[in-house]
Amino acid sequence: MRGKRIFNLSAAAVGAILLTGCDGDTEYLTKTETEYVTQKETEYITKTEYVEPELKPIKSPIIIAHRGASGYLPEHTLGAYELAVKMGAEYIEPDLQLTKDGELVAVHDTTLERTTDVLERFGARNGSTNVGEYTLAEIKQLEMKLNGTAKYTYPGFTPTSNDPFKVPTFNEVIELAQRLSKENAKEIGIYPEAKLKDELQENKILESLEKYGYTEKNKIYIQSFSAETLKSLKNKMQNRGYLLPLVQLGNAIDSSFNDTDYSGTLGLDCQDYCVLTQDSPPQVIRLADIKEYAPDIGVSLSTSKALTTSSSWPLYTPDFYTYAHELGMTVTGWTFNKSRLDAQSIAEYLGFFELGMDGFFSNYPDIAVEAKALFIETQKRLPTETQKP
Repeated sequence: MRGKRIFNLSAAAVGAILLTGCDGDTEYLTKTETEYVTQKETEYITKTEYVEPELKPIKSPIIIAHRGASGYLPEHTLGAYELAVKMGAEYIEPDLQLTKDGELVAVHDTTLERTTDVLERFGARNGSTNVGEYTLAEIKQLEMKLNGTAKYTYPGFTPTSNDPFKVPTFNEVIELAQRLSKENAKEIGIYPEAKLKDELQENKILESLEKYGYTEKNKIYIQSFSAETLKSLKNKMQNRGYLLPLVQLGNAIDSSFNDTDYSGTLGLDCQDYCVLTQDSPPQVIRLADIKEYAPDIGVSLSTSKALTTSSSWPLYTPDFYTYAHELGMTVTGWTFNKSRLDAQSIAEYLGFFELGMDGFFSNYPDIAVEAKALFIETQKRLPTETQKP
């Protein structure tokens, strides 16, 4: 007798099928009901034992608060990180820079002028406002500037940190994450970025992580645009007796990548799926080779597209995610930056979720949480097919 396909559906889905109809070889039932929606071939039905379908694992992409809830409050501040956690972010992301006296602080840019009042307070030094020109004590005196849609307040939210809108140290970010983990009874992960290829910075990052007990794979990723930095960090961690997940940042490219358009001089080439790094000089590295030192990649949603032909942009291609997953790698995307005022904000998340993206950096964690919940609910409603002999 011909095999029959059985789908496990919600009651709502069954109703939809009754309205739309189905082909003659397909029968549907709910988990709790004992009769089929169609009554064809009843003799076969009554003689065939119902087998509970195997449920596919529900995909649950991770939410990383990009510089905290930076769409609402000043970026890379304890206030922005705390709001992100309150909104449901699972990870907070501190970009790390070294001060003049060798302390790690959470600052995105190499310079301080975009995000602080450093020019008004201290002026430029050696022709720049590089973080490395100022001591930690000096940086702690700076006031944060507003950028984009950020404000100094958010309705219904009062920061609990003493200095919620000052430049925090990496240790202060870790302490906040651990305190909020206890208060919320769930672990808040940290996703630090090593901004520069720097021996001292690498050592300082590992020293801080070790100080606070991050020597196991417990919601901690270290990311960098530099392959050399990641390889160095891997080697140092292995020498210290542990290994944390590393993330190679860059642009996703494929064989359509044209080095002539990019630089014209480096002779860069991609044979299948690759990441274009920001090493000096830049490198094009195959995903299979990245896997040797970093099990995860974080790729740009915007600049990646400009580097390949639009018809084959890897991040719009399910094959890219399938290829990465078959290698045992995960793919995160940055940055989701559409506010609620943009009608496409939710749709953008869902589109990449469907393609297979495993995590995402967002400036608006509340929208990210909403999109993730919708994606998970959608998966629950999808039929799961099993074959019967």
